[in-house]
Amino acid sequence: MISTKLADYREGSQMAQKVVVIFSGGMDSFTVLHKAHRQGFELYALSFDYGQRHKKELQYAASVCQSLGVVHKIVDITAINQLVGGSSLTSDIDVAEGHYAAENMKNTVVPNRNMILLSMAVGYAVSLGASKVYYGAHSGDHNIYPDCRPEFVLKMNDVCAIANYEPVEVVSPYLHDSKIDILADGLAMGLDYSQTWTCYNGRDKACGKCGACNERLEAFAENGVQDPLPYE
Repeated sequence: MISTKLADYREGSQMAQKVVVIFSGGMDSFTVLHKAHRQGFELYALSFDYGQRHKKELQYAASVCQSLGVVHKIVDITAINQLVGGSSLTSDIDVAEGHYAAENMKNTVVPNRNMILLSMAVGYAVSLGASKVYYGAHSGDHNIYPDCRPEFVLKMNDVCAIANYEPVEVVSPYLHDSKIDILADGLAMGLDYSQTWTCYNGRDKACGKCGACNERLEAFAENGVQDPLPYE
């Protein structure tokens, strides 16, 4: 009887394991959030206002977390733009249009962004007693964003294993998958992508022209599904 109770306790503890999810409000982190939610974790979603022009994504993030009953924090870190400017996402620079190719999208890189966000998320995880931090890096970002590459995630895991008394694992479930694959997985889960925002321009409707929009539209086309977002 005692061993049975112990097994039940351990199973319950596993199901209630705390994890932090970096949740921008975009397609990738939306899918990651729901994946972790379906795995039975106790979720703590963390969004960042870093001065991005597409701040609209934070409204989508808040709405999703409210509907799921997930604890959600939006942290204002706009002060970092005193140090890490030069990106079209945060500075007065036109967002590149066209396909999501390395050359025309390099101006969307915010220097060291994911390392900064992951560091804060790991600190939050330690304070909560959470063992993992999830984020939505994927293969489509590897050529453009150095802090989405597998080697970066590997090294961040090495650091996060020793940076505190409690090791925290950085989990990127779609690290080797494309946005097409991520969307396919989300659609298989029955997710509603009208609850996400992708466009790098912060207007009422998605522009349909920036690299982020092009990649999103391609993912829907490849999955044979109509994107539910309205476009200009």
